[in-house]
Amino acid sequence: MIADLARSAQVCGRGRLLDLACGTGQLAFALRRWFAEVWAVDQEPDMVEAVRAKAATTGAPNVRPLVSSAEALDAPPEYFELAVIGNAFHRLDRDLVAARLLHWLRPGGCVALCWADVPQLGDREWQRALAALLDRWQTALGATDRVPANWDEPRRRRPDAQVLSEAGFETAGRRGFPVEHPWSLTELAGYVRSTSFLPPSVLGDQGAAFDDDLAASIGPFAAADGTFPHDVSFVYDLARKPAD
Repeated sequence: MIADLARSAQVCGRGRLLDLACGTGQLAFALRRWFAEVWAVDQEPDMVEAVRAKAATTGAPNVRPLVSSAEALDAPPEYFELAVIGNAFHRLDRDLVAARLLHWLRPGGCVALCWADVPQLGDREWQRALAALLDRWQTALGATDRVPANWDEPRRRRPDAQVLSEAGFETAGRRGFPVEHPWSLTELAGYVRSTSFLPPSVLGDQGAAFDDDLAASIGPFAAADGTFPHDVSFVYDLARKPAD
């Protein structure tokens, strides 16, 4: 998906990438080899610190971690060649961010809304057990308000593509890439810590207790090799700023 996105966005290899609501930098690091400079922006300091540490460890000097909300980011006009938002556009002020993206992108530049199926949503027994576990921990830690109620209703009324179109973008297509991924318990524990609803700042000193509960709750539903199979679809929706 990453290579296909770089081709579809027609990046030149010397431009700048903006990863908004970057989380742990999953998109920023995967795409950075196509760019001279990468801004990895998130309003959660813990996530930005994770990006900074990974950039130092992996030798990624072109990755610039920044603590900011998407709505408050200060960036020059026509500065970026591509902007990406992973599993987060619905959590932003979509109209404001779409307008700001149009301002920040160079003519002909693109924004890609990237999505992937999350492991707690699905019909497998381990997925139902994981969803129940996450609900229980969010309630216990007072974190239920980190995912707003009826968060998807605005997107049903006005789909993301419509928001981008009304801001001035041209629709450039959708691409999907299905794959089966076998999760390990360690990966699932890491995934939870990368989310906005149970990051390390919310788990606090309960991290070890959560990991024990995770193993006890979904462990009985593991496959013979100890993993948790998941049919994942990776998708991006691409929109382009008019060239003139």
